[in-house]
Amino acid sequence: QVQLVESGGGLVQAGGSLRLSCAASGSIFSINAMGWYRQAPGKQRELVAAITSGGSTNYADSVKGRFTISRDNAKNTVYLEMNSLKPEDTAVYYCNAEVARGNYGYDYWGQGTQVTVSS
Repeated sequence: QVQLVESGGGLVQAGGSLRLSCAASGSIFSINAMGWYRQAPGKQRELVAAITSGGSTNYADSVKGRFTISRDNAKNTVYLEMNSLKPEDTAVYYCNAEVARGNYGYDYWGQGTQVTVSS
């Protein structure tokens, strides 16, 4: 079994910054991609940013230039640095990890952390 534990959410004013962390533990040999998704009330969950084990990154257009994803493979941890936050960034942020087992990858999710940006 694999557990993902997120931390770092909270309430911040527009223009402020937050840093999210997500640590994976359990039966892990290697992790392929890790990423952050978010879901605002009444909306579908969307990809915010993702990073491969080799460090290649992908961002949603809405966060490019403001958010930075990084990971520490030795610690099985992924981070999301969020700057210049906007009220529209308000959502529950979920960590995702694709854990490799043989030729397959299995998706695991964190419990979510609330990010609220006030105007």
